[in-house]
Amino acid sequence: MLEKQATRDAYGKALVELGSLHDDIVVLDADLSKSTKTINFAKKFPERFFNAGIAEQNMMGMAAGLAAAGKVVFASSFAIFATGRAFEQVRNSIAYANLNVRICATHSGITVGEDGGSHQSVEDITLMRSIPNLTVIVPADGVSTRKALFKLYEHNGPAYLRLGRPALPLIYKDNLDFQIGQGIQLREGQDAAIIACGAMVALGLQAAEILEAEGIQVTVIDMHSIKPLDKDLIIRSAQQTGALLTAEEHTIIGGLGSAVCEVVSENYPVPVIRMGINDVFGQSGTPDELMQHYGLTVEKIVQNIHILLKKKKK
Repeated sequence: MLEKQATRDAYGKALVELGSLHDDIVVLDADLSKSTKTINFAKKFPERFFNAGIAEQNMMGMAAGLAAAGKVVFASSFAIFATGRAFEQVRNSIAYANLNVRICATHSGITVGEDGGSHQSVEDITLMRSIPNLTVIVPADGVSTRKALFKLYEHNGPAYLRLGRPALPLIYKDNLDFQIGQGIQLREGQDAAIIACGAMVALGLQAAEILEAEGIQVTVIDMHSIKPLDKDLIIRSAQQTGALLTAEEHTIIGGLGSAVCEVVSENYPVPVIRMGINDVFGQSGTPDELMQHYGLTVEKIVQNIHILLKKKKK
């Protein structure tokens, strides 16, 4: 059994590490620091932590001002509020000015659970990906979250880091070479490729093991960098396997699946199946119940690979 860690927990710990190394870091939160785990930074560096209250739009404006004054800003809230409620401020105050603000949003996707559809952001990648200048990262585990955070400190320009509530299996070791704009190939196979992000990466690896027992070899890619996208890796995977499956805990409209389809349709068309939320809102339930309900499971990945292989033969 793999050790597990929530990406929000890894974020909270990594923030304290970064804060100890760099005194130009400031952290903002919208009255959710216990949940987003920025409370760890607040306790260690109270003079560099600002609680904006339940005012996400104001928080993004504050973040822009601090960044314009030379600070490297990490601004956190739940994903639904950081991207939805504060969209205009992210666009006009942060991205338009190309400022060094890292919007680190937790509680993304349907695995928020019982809070229900009003709090389950299934469209945040789409929103952030559409904004010029904005980098979008969706880490798959705690180790890659920490690595992403350290890379984002060095990064020039605004970024969106999508984090989750539940504990996820730790896929990586501490020696991971994490690079913005480069996907990570975890397995190689010639029959099809699974391109996943976030919580779906571990499920893709489990599905690959089941398929291998059936004599089917699949490539598995952690496409943590949604923007910039590793187009070369996607094209190479399409050429080598001839069939792609994308998997994300997010709407299939405008997210990872759409991004991959854009690349292959223009460069090397192959059959693609997009797994994700099919243009519906979330609802209340446990994370496991919701993942099952929306078909985000190992079994569904295996089933879709079989469908892909039939399409590939036509």
